[in-house]
Amino acid sequence: EENGHQNKRLKSDVDEEDAEDQNKKLPKRKIVLLMAYSGKGYHGMQRNVGSSQFKTIEDDLVSALVQSGCIPENHGEDMKKMSFQRCARTDKGVSAAGQIVSLKVRLIDDILGKINNHLPSHIRILGLKRVTGGFNSKNKCDARTYSYMLPTFAFAHKDHDVQEELYRVDRETLDRVNKLLACYRGTHNFHNFTSQKGPRDPSAKRYIMEMCCGEPFVRENVEFAVITVKGQSFMMHQIRKMIGLVIAVVKGYAAESIMERSWGEEKVDVPKAPGLGLVLEKVHFEKYNRRFGNDGLHEPLEWPEEEEKIAVFKEQYIYPTIINTEREEKSMANWLNTLPIHDFNSSAVEMQANNKNSK
Repeated sequence: EENGHQNKRLKSDVDEEDAEDQNKKLPKRKIVLLMAYSGKGYHGMQRNVGSSQFKTIEDDLVSALVQSGCIPENHGEDMKKMSFQRCARTDKGVSAAGQIVSLKVRLIDDILGKINNHLPSHIRILGLKRVTGGFNSKNKCDARTYSYMLPTFAFAHKDHDVQEELYRVDRETLDRVNKLLACYRGTHNFHNFTSQKGPRDPSAKRYIMEMCCGEPFVRENVEFAVITVKGQSFMMHQIRKMIGLVIAVVKGYAAESIMERSWGEEKVDVPKAPGLGLVLEKVHFEKYNRRFGNDGLHEPLEWPEEEEKIAVFKEQYIYPTIINTEREEKSMANWLNTLPIHDFNSSAVEMQANNKNSK
């Protein structure tokens, strides 16, 4: 400029600024994004604004939304401005194949491609749909389906000395696992399956629609099985504790009667299975779909076209992470060694003692 020449701005800079100006003119629309991610190395889904030491899935997502031009930068700092809501708050290390988030964005060209360009490969946006202006993915969700992948040696009886790689579950044991899992169906008081909820807290009552264990399969010489559970909503650690208690019964550490007892008012020591194998599979919007899914303006929140992409993502990122981490860190094997420390009888014994004293 000193020589009387103006600096020539690079064409790419000009193009980017033009694109940004165009983006600013776009109206904001309420959408949902279908997300899949491997949760290893993350402190769960939900962002903790102001706490950068614990990285979450939403940290990476919000950064990608800002960088792609879907949302202004200040919306990334205050997520309420874009009406952001996640369907399920997955815990530390938990993965998802069908998480849904709702938010207001500018509908830029090739929006999915641009967001994914700014995301790591183990987090993908697989689909997008327009929804009603008042839609909230957490409140409108009527059920959630989770899966839990575990090595079947977890079901071997404690008195049997098993080699983990050689163990194969028999039909009788698998049938018993499914009989116990089926006990969870219906509405029960799950105050013993989470922390900070008392036995009389109405929110501890939860409705379970389905829970079962599928056929076992072998990966990397180890036999695995997948437990699937569908429920209205779940509390923190609830699914891991539901599975932990069934394992304790099948292995012979606790009597079957403990399940019935755990729904009563007394405090029961319920062990929590490792977080590694837990995956949010699918979220269900049956009521919303009935009302708005065929109104001519909105699509039902179902994702048949994306199912293949979901399956590929699971095979590529979720299952290998679970299998390799299990082999390297032995999270299930180490956790099984802690089961003898739990006291599965104390509260029942205390009750008998109290009854005798009262007589």
